[in-house]
Amino acid sequence: MADNTPLERVNGFAREARRKSTEALIAGEGGSMNDDEMELLSRLRETIVKNPGVEWSQVVGLEETKNVLMDGVIFPQKFPELSTGNLKSWRGILLFGPPGTGKTHLAKAVATEANNSTFFAVSSSDLASKSVGESEKPVRILFELAREHKPSIIFIDYVDSLLYSRSYNESDSARRIKAEFLVQMDGVHYDNDGILVLGATDIPWALDAAILTMFEKRIYIPLPEEQARLQMFKFYLRKNSHTLEDEHFKTLAERTEGYSGADISIVVRDALMQPITEMTTATHFRPVTESSDKHSSVSGENLLTPCSTEYPGAVEMCWKDVEDGKLFDPPITMEHMMLALATSKPRVDDEYMAKLNKFAEDFGQWG
Repeated sequence: MADNTPLERVNGFAREARRKSTEALIAGEGGSMNDDEMELLSRLRETIVKNPGVEWSQVVGLEETKNVLMDGVIFPQKFPELSTGNLKSWRGILLFGPPGTGKTHLAKAVATEANNSTFFAVSSSDLASKSVGESEKPVRILFELAREHKPSIIFIDYVDSLLYSRSYNESDSARRIKAEFLVQMDGVHYDNDGILVLGATDIPWALDAAILTMFEKRIYIPLPEEQARLQMFKFYLRKNSHTLEDEHFKTLAERTEGYSGADISIVVRDALMQPITEMTTATHFRPVTESSDKHSSVSGENLLTPCSTEYPGAVEMCWKDVEDGKLFDPPITMEHMMLALATSKPRVDDEYMAKLNKFAEDFGQWG
């Protein structure tokens, strides 16, 4: 709709002047950039991620979420000519859920799949301005860069740290940043076709109410279910030697209810450290008779592995006495896994999960 009143026309002229000023800054016309502006532009260009290298298959579980993102992000950006009439791609998608459930990983997979799009991965520090009274400038330049390189995806991790609820005592800088985000995401005065803002947060209720409305799609990324946890244990152990069978993985999945993907990765890392501890604390080693072993990452002749003092053929020595490349690493066993599990705890409590589930019921869509 055209600007009709004098005030609307003045505001329109001001917006157009700011837009042209920003475009000139991006293009570097006239050599008018000062050092702060050059540093800001350089910093924002560095947020462009060419290809994060996270394949869709590397996101374990979350099938419904992947389908939503495929239909609402990747497909429209690949075939924009099909988004006509009221069929428009989403302008904002919020991924929210407990810490460690794969929100950032999922965003990287989106960037990899949408390989024809420019992916901006920004944080609150990327949008900090040194110029007094111009805190909104980085936001404006970011969106102009996104329009210049569209189709574009602007990913903001921990979006709550930047766009938290407004309060009477907040700084002028924070207020201006949120106001600029609202103007830019609204798209009334700008061509935002082909631009998506993808946000991720652990505390969605901290977001400003007006900002929350700009995220038209709000997808809850929950804690993984049992089958997903089983697949995660297999995924995290896929490159390491181990003796675990299917029934072991099932037991681990059953005993990790309430664990996030990040929690499970920590359990696996703790288990992987135990053979190293066995080797560094061993006082006796024995020869490995096989030239190779399907459960070891090392093969060859004259290998040594830690053993008890009573083991036949045990030699008293420490790991420092073993020649380079001659240490046979013990495979990961179920005992290692259970010891690691015994010392671990999930990172979220029931009170937090209840609050998150209530937000999902009121404002979100389950992924």
